[in-house]
Amino acid sequence: MRTYDFSPLYRATVGFDRIADLMDRVLSSDVPQPTYPPYNIEKIDENAYRISVAVAGFSADELNVEVKDGGLIVAARKADEAEAKTYLHRGIATRAFERRFALADHVKVTGATTADGMLHIDLVREVPEALKPRRIEIAKGETVEAKAVETVEA
Repeated sequence: MRTYDFSPLYRATVGFDRIADLMDRVLSSDVPQPTYPPYNIEKIDENAYRISVAVAGFSADELNVEVKDGGLIVAARKADEAEAKTYLHRGIATRAFERRFALADHVKVTGATTADGMLHIDLVREVPEALKPRRIEIAKGETVEAKAVETVEA
């Protein structure tokens, strides 16, 4: 497997540390990627997303969704059961987990709901007006200088 050295990127840029750190994390082969719990990431429309996490066996009180340092953290911890149960087969994993998602700039979490063993987290990208593309009207006919001369003479 190839390894990439991003140190020139750190030397030549200012303010892109987060992107370089994200690339380091993604390309690192030493860190095993967790597979529990399974999840989907959907693009609802141009600026709306939904993360759906399978949380069978957890109640809403046992789930925690938090936005911190540009990331989304989904965690669950099963409350200690007072009585011990004897299972003949235990196929539904209710072990504690913490899943982290890196959020892009201007992506906000708008809400979270649970239904049918799924936790749905809705996100929206809110691009500030200053960063949105805007159309510049092109004036037809006379130039600005010609208009200024006409108003002075009048």
